[in-house]
Amino acid sequence: MSMSESQLLKTMKQFLDYLEVERNRSVLTRRNYALYLRRFMRFSKLQKTSQISKDDVRKFRMWLHRKKTAKGKTLSPSTQNYHLIALRSFLGYCAKMDIKALAPEKVELAKIADRQVNFMEGSDVMRLLRAPLKGDVNIVNLRDAAILELLFSTGLRVSELVGLKKEDVNLKRDDFTVRGKGRKMRIVFLSERAKKAISRYLKKREDLNPYLFVSHDPAKKKRALVAAQKHVVDGEKKKKSTGLTPRTIQRIVDRYAKEAGITRKISPHALRHSFATDLLRNGADLRSVQALLGHSSITTTQVYTHVSDKHLKEVHKRFHDKKD
Repeated sequence: MSMSESQLLKTMKQFLDYLEVERNRSVLTRRNYALYLRRFMRFSKLQKTSQISKDDVRKFRMWLHRKKTAKGKTLSPSTQNYHLIALRSFLGYCAKMDIKALAPEKVELAKIADRQVNFMEGSDVMRLLRAPLKGDVNIVNLRDAAILELLFSTGLRVSELVGLKKEDVNLKRDDFTVRGKGRKMRIVFLSERAKKAISRYLKKREDLNPYLFVSHDPAKKKRALVAAQKHVVDGEKKKKSTGLTPRTIQRIVDRYAKEAGITRKISPHALRHSFATDLLRNGADLRSVQALLGHSSITTTQVYTHVSDKHLKEVHKRFHDKKD
């Protein structure tokens, strides 16, 4: 039996359909799971789910540990675990469907070091937020200021931000709904600064692009329009509007971090971390922060608990470290 006809491959395809339709996972998640599972299948050369053993998983883990990327680097422990999580989820599906296979709990994840949260102190955040509006201000500066304010106000992921359309954000309200990971909906809240920044930007917009944040480089816009002419409706090509890419958001944050005099590497996600850190330091409880960030598990949010160390030190001094 060839690999393309194997029971294992057919079951994997059924699992990926289940993941996307029944579990409501994104197309990107499906694509990643498919990549991880195909790697296991190519490595193990198995044909049936019933053939998967603990030894196969052990050997696969060793292969992942030694695998080199195109740049000659080994896979990070987190990336190795992504492969094992996909395999464990697949085996869980098999158990649910009464398909004979290794029990999912037999797949153990590698232990990884505690995740470091890259966040900015309040003074750095304010310098970053103000950076786009220094000197002569044009529509690009207004857009970039709105992007930074929105990231810090809401704790949005970059993938969520670039997908926003103008109709999604009602500036007459202080909140709006966003679709996050797993296509789950959550409410995020706008600060007055963010509302003002977005309003100033949109007042300068004269285009009909429905996305909230778009390119204002004439050359790039022209290339984007040419590249977007892919769909044909009634014999005519239909131009597809696009927003900014996550990579562009990264460049924007890089640029203004340097202009603000922030010497260390700052990513758009650092604003999300700073958002959560600010909430906790000002007394928000962990469950509320979990909801605002859109985390499925409180365990994910607990990575931020260390940021309260400074606050705890102050409490300790106030109530315990008293002089005689």
